[in-house]
Amino acid sequence: MKKYFQLAIVLLGPLLVASCGFHLRSGPSLPNDINTVAIESARAHAPLARALDKHLNVYGLQSVPSDDNPSTKNVNIYLLPEQLERQLLSVYPSGQVAEYELIYIVRYRVQFPNKEPLMAQFEVVRDYQDDPDQVLAKSRELELMLDEMRDEAADIIVRRLSSQAVAALDAQ
Repeated sequence: MKKYFQLAIVLLGPLLVASCGFHLRSGPSLPNDINTVAIESARAHAPLARALDKHLNVYGLQSVPSDDNPSTKNVNIYLLPEQLERQLLSVYPSGQVAEYELIYIVRYRVQFPNKEPLMAQFEVVRDYQDDPDQVLAKSRELELMLDEMRDEAADIIVRRLSSQAVAALDAQ
């Protein structure tokens, strides 16, 4: 009886997971004729552009300089200036700020070959606890958190690239 119960769990488990709509997330896929991406930025040597270049390589896409690319074969991503906003979440009884919500706003434009450019925007949000007694340690923690937010933003851009490619091809 125990063997039948285990067999039923093994057989019904994947069926239940599949029926709820769960599916594994795969890497982004662009049309086969597009394998290079040109990254341009409003700011020279922008940290988000470097993070995006690193993430493109992880997903097997090649980034090329924007000045020597034939736009007929490449996807162009133009990163608009990013914004970092802080919203107050809590204060100490003394009136000093205890916690912020950091909002990293990313705006970019994607141009697929022979298509109209697509604008996109999203936010990456983190909570940040401030301590006025440890200013140096907290400033380093803030830098690390911003780097992490940029990495997440770059990953989001690369993942959205495949869905935007599908939308651009459907618009034909």
